[in-house]
Amino acid sequence: MSAGKIEKINALYGIFALICCVASGRLLAYFIPLLPGSLYGLIIFTLTLHFRIFDADRVKACVVWCIKNMGICFVPAGVGIMNHLELIKQFGIAIVSITFFTTFVLLTVVGLLYQKYETLKN
Repeated sequence: MSAGKIEKINALYGIFALICCVASGRLLAYFIPLLPGSLYGLIIFTLTLHFRIFDADRVKACVVWCIKNMGICFVPAGVGIMNHLELIKQFGIAIVSITFFTTFVLLTVVGLLYQKYETLKN
């Protein structure tokens, strides 16, 4: 089989894997509405790769392409920010402060939990 044909098959395989996981996540969110369907889909995708239900090497090209083109997804968010510029001006300092504080807390907690996990592991 030629290299081009293998790349096309792997791309279709990757798209199939992503669609299956996103669809499963949406379905799970319909029955258990605790989390958004996309988050359920991401968890399912991670588990399928971890347990080798889908081959990570074959999915890699599709995932890399999605990450390279992710900026397109943020265009609507940028337009939304421009539509609410007055609110950003009014509460901008608070938004930035909360973002930095919560990021610091999150990174600290994750770091401490990782250290605790490593000490228990050894």
